[in-house]
Amino acid sequence: MLVDLENLPSDPALLQRLVHDMAAAVESRDGEIERLHSIIKKLQRAQFGRSSERLDPDQLALALEELDADVARIQESRLFVSKPSTERPSHRKPLPDHLPRENVLVDVDSMVCACCGGALHAIGESVSEMLDWVPAQLRVIRTTRPKYACRTCETVMQAPAPERPIAGGLATPALLAQVLVSKYCDHTPLYRQSQIFARNGVELPRSTLAGWVGGACWWLEALHERLAKSIFASNHLFADDTPVPVLDPGRGRTKTGRLWVYAREQRPWGGPEPPAAVYVFAPDRKAERPVSHLEHFKGVLHVDGYVGFERLTGKGDIVLAACWSHTRRKFYDVAQATSAPIAVEALQRIGELYAVEADVRGQSPGHRLASRRSRSKPIVDAMRIWLEAQLPLLSGRSTLAEAARYALSRWDGLTRFLHDGRIELDTNPVERAIRPVALGRKNHLFAGSDGGGHRWAVLCSLIETCKLNDVEPYAYLQDVLARMVDGYPINRLDELLPWNWVAHGRAAD
Repeated sequence: MLVDLENLPSDPALLQRLVHDMAAAVESRDGEIERLHSIIKKLQRAQFGRSSERLDPDQLALALEELDADVARIQESRLFVSKPSTERPSHRKPLPDHLPRENVLVDVDSMVCACCGGALHAIGESVSEMLDWVPAQLRVIRTTRPKYACRTCETVMQAPAPERPIAGGLATPALLAQVLVSKYCDHTPLYRQSQIFARNGVELPRSTLAGWVGGACWWLEALHERLAKSIFASNHLFADDTPVPVLDPGRGRTKTGRLWVYAREQRPWGGPEPPAAVYVFAPDRKAERPVSHLEHFKGVLHVDGYVGFERLTGKGDIVLAACWSHTRRKFYDVAQATSAPIAVEALQRIGELYAVEADVRGQSPGHRLASRRSRSKPIVDAMRIWLEAQLPLLSGRSTLAEAARYALSRWDGLTRFLHDGRIELDTNPVERAIRPVALGRKNHLFAGSDGGGHRWAVLCSLIETCKLNDVEPYAYLQDVLARMVDGYPINRLDELLPWNWVAHGRAAD
């Protein structure tokens, strides 16, 4: 309902009815906004609260997007008593300074006062900003190499052709970076990218884009190796794996490969090494895979309940820290299914441990360890005695007994954090690193081959490590590809790792 304030009706009865209708509309819309905000808060509690396992995160994000759009539409309609040009107050953060600005001047039609005819003089100005979008543009880089000949000996001279990232290919490093980021960061399959290019008037078949991906990964494999070497040289890591469907042409269906993920995250205790993640593709989940990957690793490895990790402790230079989040999930499932008091109490006890962790996050290892020993250790000790007392009272085949046995069988690993302030309670850092793979898996459907699984690992490693270090993946890949094509020294590759790379296309020299 839009009301023109300059052309209101003069009839008192019509005005009274108009005000009544306006009040009813405002009341109705306010109620709808309140209802939608209530739904949003409920969904947010489902994500961040105790019941976080109930809702798939992707479905939650979609629901919140639609509800926020509903709220925005209703709020916009509330301006029906204002002129279309009226600006609402904004509490958002200022737009970044690094963005280019285009100045638009909106001035009065005349410098003569409309009331008395006097001259107007400036007393200030109002400045507002809106965020604009300039669509991506395809262009052609035309390279010309003049030829010269000697009049005396007829020798022909010409500058050598610049190296191309794909031999005989059309793509520049910038276009390759766009294709890679779209596929492995924004999860847009190559066939969809081909359709997008076609809408811009350029036919690039999916097979051509696939060839570009393979060629670009050839350049980046050396960086993947350097990244893995840096991560495995650390003494505190998080490990996990996730399935990756791989096309198996011989059988006419897909087989299940694995992406093994190793993450380094020392920020919770102020460690010196930058955050990073490396992915390694393997055709199966055999225990020999992490044994091979971690051949030279020595230190603490945060793991889930996969029994294959136990083989890593054979040499005595790897200590496993178990995950309280996985332990909690066992009791959570029982509590949701049966509301068993023992499961509910287990969740409360584990929650007390996480409350301590919230207080010490970001503190030094010494401070964390002291707080844990004074506050967390009594909780842990009491919980073990309590679980051991409850277990004989439970049916041996029940899920609750299984949850209790799961915890007690991993008690040494679950209590590592009481002996080292650098150890975390769970494997959440590597769980977060796995999430982009899960999103890509939904969009890509499967990898076309074991080689495709390896390329997935290479690109995910570099892109995820970029994100962990606040480096923009497209700018990084564009610059790194260009440098490597130009012959960047192999003995200086560590300078191109994301945390050493400097923005604006300049690596450390």
